[in-house]
Amino acid sequence: MTSIALRLASACAALLLGACASAPSSPTTKATAPQAASSQAQRPLLLLISIDALRADMLDRGIAPNLSRLAREGVRAQWMTPSYPSLTFPNHYTLVTGLRPDHHGIVHNSMNDPLLGTFRVSDRDAVGDGRWWGGEPIWVGAEKAGLPTASWAWPGGEAAIQGVRPSRRQAFDKDVAPNARVNQVLGWLDDRSAPQPQLLTLYFEQVDEAGHDFGPQSAQYARAIEQVDAAIGRLLDGLARRGQLDRTNLIVVSDHGMATVPAQQVVIVEDMVSMQEAEVVSYGQSVGIAPRPGQEARVEAKLLGAHPQYDCWRKAELPARWHYGSNPRVPPIVCQMHEGWDALPAERAAEKPQTGLRGSHGYDPALPSMRAVFIARGPAFRQGATLAPFDNVDVYPLLTRLLGIPAAPNDGDPQALLPALR
Repeated sequence: MTSIALRLASACAALLLGACASAPSSPTTKATAPQAASSQAQRPLLLLISIDALRADMLDRGIAPNLSRLAREGVRAQWMTPSYPSLTFPNHYTLVTGLRPDHHGIVHNSMNDPLLGTFRVSDRDAVGDGRWWGGEPIWVGAEKAGLPTASWAWPGGEAAIQGVRPSRRQAFDKDVAPNARVNQVLGWLDDRSAPQPQLLTLYFEQVDEAGHDFGPQSAQYARAIEQVDAAIGRLLDGLARRGQLDRTNLIVVSDHGMATVPAQQVVIVEDMVSMQEAEVVSYGQSVGIAPRPGQEARVEAKLLGAHPQYDCWRKAELPARWHYGSNPRVPPIVCQMHEGWDALPAERAAEKPQTGLRGSHGYDPALPSMRAVFIARGPAFRQGATLAPFDNVDVYPLLTRLLGIPAAPNDGDPQALLPALR
């Protein structure tokens, strides 16, 4: 208990310092001593790939031959449980820090901070502001240790966190096709004008987009999986041609799954609470509500407790298994939608199709529909093993072990993924 408390205290202190201080002015760390460069030539590469919103059960549908190959030649988990809330930015940052969203500070895709203002994933200035991002992501630890890194649009990779960015990086651009992303990653490996990256991260959002628009049981969702799987096949072929495949530890994850949402199952947020009484900080599935001054009792009386489509709590009374609610960026009231329901502003709801099926995430991470993928193949991993389910905070300690660098304070279990290793 004492060691856990110390780790969490360190993580929270780092977050508060990041929120209160101006952006660090120190340059990106690129320490590459000659002896480090020599050891890098022998060190296996580490390549971390995210397929946003790929459900764990889709691996058994026979539509992703390259992912199946990786699982066959390496290890896969029955599933990986995302952190609460089961949203893109919080979970991508958890994967690379080992911290729960409540501890690293990216508590939602949309959030407010009393000093920094408003964060939205569509706001490039906020996304690129390192003060939002607490903890120490894996690329910062690697760069500090003299290991060059590269990132293709991994959330957090655009920001100077502790004054450090990946040596090579590409900001998110949805117009860049999956194969073109693979080409850029391979190009980074080919470029001899700078030290070869020892850690690379790569992000694909196409499965998430198809899932939101058409639902996880749709042909469009399956086709998006096939498209990304083909790009991963291209990556494997490219690594093999370069003699790099068998010296690369390659890990494929997803941030969360995807649930089916009937179009008519929408709660209008203005019907949940009056905008004169409260600010709706975030909507969708994990709904954050901040009562306006003097309206606290009225808003709590209206919201707290169970409702037919959702449940609401004070932030301090959220289910303990979610490890959520202590961060100042979490609004005073959190309402969790039941699976298959959305909460949207009236104007946004009117823009959505009124019939048919679509998809969403952000639901209770314990639901089967929210289960995420973990596959790993390479010289460090066993062959043909299936791992028991684990939490996604456990990925970060594995990454630090593979890179041979010290782990920053985190919430993961360093023993959890030892069964994956040779």
